[in-house]
Amino acid sequence: MALVSHPPSASHHRHCHHLHLHLQPPLITRRTAYQRLNSSISQTTSLLQTNTSTKCQLPLLQQLTSLCQSKESLPQALTLLLQENPRHEQRKEAIGLLLQACGRYQDIETGREVHRIVASSTLFHNDVVITTRLITMYSMCGSPLDSRLVFDGLEQKNLIQWNAMVSGYSRNKLYEEALRIFIELVLKTEFKPDKFTSPCVIKACGGISNVGLGQGVHGMNVKLGLLGDVFVCNALIAFYGKCGLVDEAVKVFDYMSEKNLVSWNSIICVFAENGFTQEGLGLFRKMIKCEESLVPDVASLVTILPVCAGEANLEMGMVLHGLAVKLGLNQELMVKNALIDMYSKCGFLSHAKFLFDKDSNKNVVSWNTMLGGLSTQGDTSGTFNLLREMQVEGREKANEVTILNILPVCLKKSELLCLKQLHSFSIRHGFHYGDLGANAFIAAYAKCGLLSYAQHVFNGMETKTVSSWNALVGGYAQNGAPGKALEFYLQMINAGIEPDRFSLGSLLLVCSHLKSLRFGKEIHGYLIRIGLETNTFIVISLLSLYIRCGKSASARVLFEEMEDKSLILWNALISGYSQNGLPDEVLVLFRQMLSDGIHPDEISINIVVGVCSQLSALRLGKEAHCYALKAYLVEDTFVGCSIIDMYAKSGCIEQSRRVFDKSSDKDVASWNAIIVGYGLHGDGKEALGLFEKMQEFGQKPDGFTFVGILMACCHSGLVEEGLKYFNQMQNFHGLKPKLEHYACVIDMLGRAGRLNESLKLVNEMPDEPDSGIWSSLLSSCKTFGALDIGMKVAEKLFELEPNKAENYVLLSNLYAGSGKWDDVRRVRQKMKEIGLQKDAGRSWIEVRGKVYSFTAGNNSFTGSQQMKNIWRRLEEEIRKIGYKPNPESVLHELAEDEKMEVLRRHSEKQAICLGLLRTSKGETLRINKNLRICVDCHNAAKLISVAVEREIVIRDNKRFHHFRSGFCSCGDYW
Repeated sequence: MALVSHPPSASHHRHCHHLHLHLQPPLITRRTAYQRLNSSISQTTSLLQTNTSTKCQLPLLQQLTSLCQSKESLPQALTLLLQENPRHEQRKEAIGLLLQACGRYQDIETGREVHRIVASSTLFHNDVVITTRLITMYSMCGSPLDSRLVFDGLEQKNLIQWNAMVSGYSRNKLYEEALRIFIELVLKTEFKPDKFTSPCVIKACGGISNVGLGQGVHGMNVKLGLLGDVFVCNALIAFYGKCGLVDEAVKVFDYMSEKNLVSWNSIICVFAENGFTQEGLGLFRKMIKCEESLVPDVASLVTILPVCAGEANLEMGMVLHGLAVKLGLNQELMVKNALIDMYSKCGFLSHAKFLFDKDSNKNVVSWNTMLGGLSTQGDTSGTFNLLREMQVEGREKANEVTILNILPVCLKKSELLCLKQLHSFSIRHGFHYGDLGANAFIAAYAKCGLLSYAQHVFNGMETKTVSSWNALVGGYAQNGAPGKALEFYLQMINAGIEPDRFSLGSLLLVCSHLKSLRFGKEIHGYLIRIGLETNTFIVISLLSLYIRCGKSASARVLFEEMEDKSLILWNALISGYSQNGLPDEVLVLFRQMLSDGIHPDEISINIVVGVCSQLSALRLGKEAHCYALKAYLVEDTFVGCSIIDMYAKSGCIEQSRRVFDKSSDKDVASWNAIIVGYGLHGDGKEALGLFEKMQEFGQKPDGFTFVGILMACCHSGLVEEGLKYFNQMQNFHGLKPKLEHYACVIDMLGRAGRLNESLKLVNEMPDEPDSGIWSSLLSSCKTFGALDIGMKVAEKLFELEPNKAENYVLLSNLYAGSGKWDDVRRVRQKMKEIGLQKDAGRSWIEVRGKVYSFTAGNNSFTGSQQMKNIWRRLEEEIRKIGYKPNPESVLHELAEDEKMEVLRRHSEKQAICLGLLRTSKGETLRINKNLRICVDCHNAAKLISVAVEREIVIRDNKRFHHFRSGFCSCGDYW
């Protein structure tokens, strides 16, 4: 007769533990082990003798039960069992009790000693209860191989032992093995699976995401009449949820005649994990109010709290916190960790830190959760200080999840040193060998722009998965190195790695950078063939491809074909239209998004406010601002900066300042936005004052700050101050000037008539000047009649942009200002030959949400006669207070009276008349113009502001002009 197989020797298992030797205590000799065993026996004997001397000795099972309450006492329990010689039934019960405790506390060594007792006894070799507990003990200790050896050594097996094996494999996530032994049970035995078999088998089907097999097991349970069992149904709910079949899970739940707390927890988890967060919250409320009067447990709370965290639903999260306190569950470690996570993700780090600090029983999950919260909020010093505290305390050791949770705080170039420190920490502790850690560092270095470091980490990996290749290919694609990205993609294919949706998404990004529409279309066709064309991640990449290739219409068609148009997709399309210079279409799309019931987020508002800045659409900008206030979006740094910028570019610098002053968290971007705003409005002194105040508040200026400062000095005529700050930028702040800084200084010198200095700087600057610099210099030459310098500048300009109409117009105006009409005709003839046409002067004004546009010389507006009459009356009034038309503003060879008529039909004068006609008395007129305002219109606007007692704000292509009481904010310096 076969006996229960002996437990494997230590050498049999050594290969399973060699990777963890550094975590184990030093190996001991047999003599030492023997001495320790004798010492343990002596201690137990002494304890028993003491107990005997004081009172009657406790029964054996009662003593064993007491000793089995902690892992540390299990060796003493074993010693007691060896010392005593109880009757058969009592001995059997004692062995079973000890095996259960070994499994519960995962004490496999003591469990093996008990196994030896069983194997040496002829009484227990085939005992169903003992052998089943042996199988279960080994599986609970993470050694299903030992469970299988026990199982295979049995002469006869019953269903309970088969179930124990299926359960053991499933518990240890060996799902395929669980399914194999289940199939063996069905095919080779006469046993029928029961309500204990099915849940483990269903779990295994979910573990390998095999929907077909799971549905087959579901059908088998129907035939066997097991669907009346609540545990089977709970397993089916979890299976369908894991496979994303929410409707099927709901059908099972609704079918159940009896639902326990696990049933409710399971279906809530299904909704939460599949993105139906509101439905999950609704079910939780329904569970509390149901007839069964179920009381939430730990599992309920740790299921629903992450939903609040994901939705940033602080109010509901705090309600659940209160419920946990009321139920006495707030001291449960899993609940505390879930609460820390919820508060962190809702942005209430102080609450999370309070709970964390108050917890005296932290585990590694507690530390990782708090570290993740600090890291996500960008608190670099707080994150690394907490990591050091974790190491000093020493109770819990960092693991790979610790590293992954800290990484988000290291993803800016400014935090590169922290990233390297974290990488070193990871290497010292051996975390860099895992796929997740290595891939995360590849992606992190790529995001910081250190692609050579990313590639070094990649090259050091022994096994490169598709995720590893994706991290490197995506890094190169996102950092503007499409050629390198394509090279590694091809290497991946040659290595036999099958690309996934992330690989193909990166490849589409490569096509976007290269503007390779043909290759991108080929990939699109491939995606359609493999059924990935509706994947959100892929669709966003395709939208980006078509938009960057200038095919906005194709992007729109692709978008309209999507059944589920998520906010992410709307944002991608709106952003694409904005980047392609289609602001009007952006506003149409935004209105359509709102009418479809999609609520904008920070990204949507940021895009729309930016478009309002471009169009100076003040009314719509104000509406977007109101929405942002109601939706609590104004605290977002990007939204706040966009609103400051929008008001500034819409002519409302005072409102822009109010928004800035009310901002609680002013970062460098906020300061930059308001400084640039004052620069556009020509208020140099205020811009410089803000610059000084910014530094007093501890903010370090960057390159954008100095663009704003130099622009402010340029528009205000503060030349010496501008040169001082330009030198400060290099010598004091250590910032290397870029092309845009040189452009501001050159323009500033040119506007002040210091053309030789301006030209000298052009020749001395380290970078080649672009067309914008030459263009501004040519414009300055025209202003000051510097014909000789202007002609040299024009030559340089035409070398860079020979086919741009604006350049010919500048040269023509230079000649016209110097009375060189033959040269003017020659330049205009050249334009005709090339096929270039001058941009007509255009002005527009927004009145009651409608935009009215005017072109110089065009009287097609329906109310033109009324406007002519208004202008005649205005001209009469302003002539009385000093207006004299300036014929030099008409750079055409015309008679004086013809020039007067041309001046009357300038577009900004038409816009002013329309504004006076359609707006209330005293209302500010806000006008936009595509070209620089001429001297005549500038003089007229100053006097009109006196005649009509109104402020007139005109934004030309360079700056803002505020006309009040006969004066302009530019001080006639523009």
